[in-house]
Amino acid sequence: MRQLEIFPNLLTMFFTRVREKGDQPFLWRHGENGWESMSWREVAEQACALADALQRLGLQRGDRVVLVSENRPEFCIADLGIMAAGCIAVPTYTTNTERDHTHILEDSRAKAVIVSTQKLAKTVTSAALNATHCKSIIGIEPMRMAQGGDVQFHDWSSLLGAETPDIEARAEACDFAREDTACIIYTSGTGGAPRGVMQHHGAILHNCEGCAAVISEDFGWKDEVFLSFLPLSHAYEHSAGQFFPIGLGGQIYYSRGLDKLAADILETKPTIMVVVPRLFEVLRQRLLKTIEKQGKFPNYMLQKALDIGEKDYAGSVPLRDKPMDVLLDVILRPKIRKRFGGRLKALVSGGAPLNPEIGIFFHSLGLTLLQGYGQTEAAPVISCNRPKTGLKMDTVGPPLPKTEVKIAEDGEILVKGELVMHGYWRNEEETARVLKDGWLHTGDIGHIDEAGRIAITDRKKDLIVNDKGDNVAPQRVEGMLTLEPEISQAMVVGDQRPHLVGLIVPDPEWVREWAQANGVPNDEVALRDNPDFHRAVSAAVDRVNKGLAAVEKVRRTILADEAFTVENDQMTPSMKIRRHVLREIYGERLNALYRH
Repeated sequence: MRQLEIFPNLLTMFFTRVREKGDQPFLWRHGENGWESMSWREVAEQACALADALQRLGLQRGDRVVLVSENRPEFCIADLGIMAAGCIAVPTYTTNTERDHTHILEDSRAKAVIVSTQKLAKTVTSAALNATHCKSIIGIEPMRMAQGGDVQFHDWSSLLGAETPDIEARAEACDFAREDTACIIYTSGTGGAPRGVMQHHGAILHNCEGCAAVISEDFGWKDEVFLSFLPLSHAYEHSAGQFFPIGLGGQIYYSRGLDKLAADILETKPTIMVVVPRLFEVLRQRLLKTIEKQGKFPNYMLQKALDIGEKDYAGSVPLRDKPMDVLLDVILRPKIRKRFGGRLKALVSGGAPLNPEIGIFFHSLGLTLLQGYGQTEAAPVISCNRPKTGLKMDTVGPPLPKTEVKIAEDGEILVKGELVMHGYWRNEEETARVLKDGWLHTGDIGHIDEAGRIAITDRKKDLIVNDKGDNVAPQRVEGMLTLEPEISQAMVVGDQRPHLVGLIVPDPEWVREWAQANGVPNDEVALRDNPDFHRAVSAAVDRVNKGLAAVEKVRRTILADEAFTVENDQMTPSMKIRRHVLREIYGERLNALYRH
């Protein structure tokens, strides 16, 4: 069994792989001529050139550098270059508003900004020009920038081209310790202003070492290929989609986005993909619709696969189902696996709770889906489901090696180990609130089962307590609602109330098909005034209610004015709903449901 070496810092891990891999491909992007690669040595040369350039610009050890970029090779190069210069990387979301950038620039006291495109520069430049400490802006692509103040503007190519990097000398100079801060990642802020989480080298390395053990012991570790899709500014992708592949000596392909994701999977044939539950929900709906249009036999085979998959997940496939199971392995499951590239070892879900039914669905079709659990404050992976301990989709698996987890008296999950952050940047009060005697208070409620797997009930702050004192986990109910084909998104409320009410976003494709089938214009105003449309949505809610406990049933609903998106500030970049924002917008209408 191959183990990941114990490295003193992230840069030593990277340069070790550079010496081993040299001119072998490392980072891939889709260009005019298809997929184009950069070798390990080329990436190292550019990262070292950037480190040299940052030091020539006057940046010193410990200075913060904000990085604003979509997923692309330059993100990885910039991240490594910033750290190699002894600076602290501050990756930020490309969806940030000027206000968000201003908060992060001022809070981090960043001395420089690296931004990838002209479009992104429009938002971040105005914030940087007014920032107190920012002195340099580096544009990865050629761009025009408004001049102002003491801020200097630099072109990436010119800046790096002026340097003559020495890879070995730079590697030797990277003498950072595991406890040194590597980056500051700002939480996506479901309930207020983002806080800067100080992640040290050892925290991310702890994640890499633990995840490598899972891959090695459960699947075997060799020639791994990753498809990077989630934002690299999110702790989950930053660790699991960038530094973990570096640790494994793997290749990273950068996806072109959601609209091209299916094609990217087919072309790149990843062995590991890091995703969020929302993507699984989308993929499930697409697969169901595709098979539905293929006629009776494919639908019959799909239903058989789901029936047998549930039995297999529950413990064993009965002897009478064995012949059909073998037939499915020949006819259906290989086609599904081919849609995912054909060599996928595991899809790893994180960032939000995964509905168990989604996990069982993909398991039934022959795909291994692992649910992980973590927080930015834990670099971020705390635990992961593993085939060797038994895949139980209503848990998030056992903790990573060398990770302690216990349950507090009130049910809160507490975590201890090198993966835990040293604190929030310049925020001692919040640090003291969540870090007590070395234990990270996660804010999640749960328990540990007989096999040592963590089961999460809900977020401590999100738990709904009705007027009778019953606790209700909203994420479970919302997850059940969004499994229905009529419903794309949902939020339920009911704190100190007699029952739950809900906010529903109908599925756009279902809306189009319903309108066409009923001879109704697919017009938002017309549909909102159509009682049959409301009854169709309510019927979906009623189906869900049949499988819920009395205190979980959603008694009444309203339709949202628009989908929850990152752009309208109703979702975080990691695809979690911002409950406080939705309550501000829809609070009066939701409260009115209790008066009728």
